[in-house]
Amino acid sequence: MTDTLWKCEQLRAGQVYNTLMFNTREEAEKFKAHVNRMEPDMFCRIEAVPVKLVWN
Repeated sequence: MTDTLWKCEQLRAGQVYNTLMFNTREEAEKFKAHVNRMEPDMFCRIEAVPVKLVWN
């Protein structure tokens, strides 16, 4: 387990549609690429999040 998680927010028309957490940036980037192929109008924002902000 790492000290950083990667949050991927899916946005459509400026509204957050879905939020997912990934263990690595590579996993988040793969998901983003998959979403872009399936739903080109969906925007994904990837952000690093320290684990201590997610779990106690």
